[in-house]
Amino acid sequence: MPPSTLQARRAATRDADFRSDVLNGLTRRPKSLPCKHLYDRRGSQLFDKICELPEYYPTRTELAILRTHASDIAAAIGPRAAVVEYGSGSSTKTRLLLDALPDPVAYVPVDISAEHLHAAAARLSLAYPGLDVVPAAADFTQPFELPKLPRPASHAAVFFPGSTIGNLLPAEAQRLLGLIARLVGRGGGLVIGVDLQKEPAIIEAAYNDSAGVTAAFNLNLLERINRELDSDLNPSVFRHRAVYEPGPGRVSISLVAEADHTATIEEEPIEFAAGESIHTEYSHKYTTQGFARLAAGAGFALRRVWTDPSEWFAVMHLVVD
Repeated sequence: MPPSTLQARRAATRDADFRSDVLNGLTRRPKSLPCKHLYDRRGSQLFDKICELPEYYPTRTELAILRTHASDIAAAIGPRAAVVEYGSGSSTKTRLLLDALPDPVAYVPVDISAEHLHAAAARLSLAYPGLDVVPAAADFTQPFELPKLPRPASHAAVFFPGSTIGNLLPAEAQRLLGLIARLVGRGGGLVIGVDLQKEPAIIEAAYNDSAGVTAAFNLNLLERINRELDSDLNPSVFRHRAVYEPGPGRVSISLVAEADHTATIEEEPIEFAAGESIHTEYSHKYTTQGFARLAAGAGFALRRVWTDPSEWFAVMHLVVD
């Protein structure tokens, strides 16, 4: 099948999935939308801005860990690895890893936002002309196959920074870790960023920034529905809400209707009552021991942990025995 035909079919499938997820999510009670749909082109751009905000500690803290321990992390991964990055984004953190790795064979960025993905892959190709950069537009929460690589690798190593794993419920996170374990196979590895439990006020501030960028990121999901579906949602009716729930150790993020609102989406009338919320995202915070137990249930063994001095964030190296 020609690449253009395959890409068109994948795009059509993603469009159908988006439509189905929106209609199913907004016609149930309580209403919810999968967080993966936050990351269209505009959403990905806004998230890059979030990562630069003073309140948003995860990115700068993880970057500091990577800068301090890049050589140790690279040594743990080993030579001639195919580096597979989940949710590649702007690939800033990737450069720190690639610069330290001994003879990486290929870099495979994986992201659901194809346009954002290919732009980031093109930049990496220019920066690393001797490295095969092979992007894969895919929903990594579902099984997918690695693209064929020009050169054989000794093993695959998934790089999953940003604590994106925290967006999933623990059972969903363990399922994803199981998919990663099967993708890399025995001897394969995972380097993952995990946000750690800390003072709730610090956590809540990270998701309620004073500039309102996180609110714009969340509200962009409604604007995306209007852009891509036959919809007349009014985003100005909704406000962003993010609160920390200490019991499950997570931030719960939603969009809350401030007045009664009726919208039509794909000819389907959708009613919102004043005060009704649309859940859009969780962000779970772990302990290192708790995450190691979760990963063990998916077939991973913890090998190394690197943290910042305040132990706000951890980068972990796990392997499939």
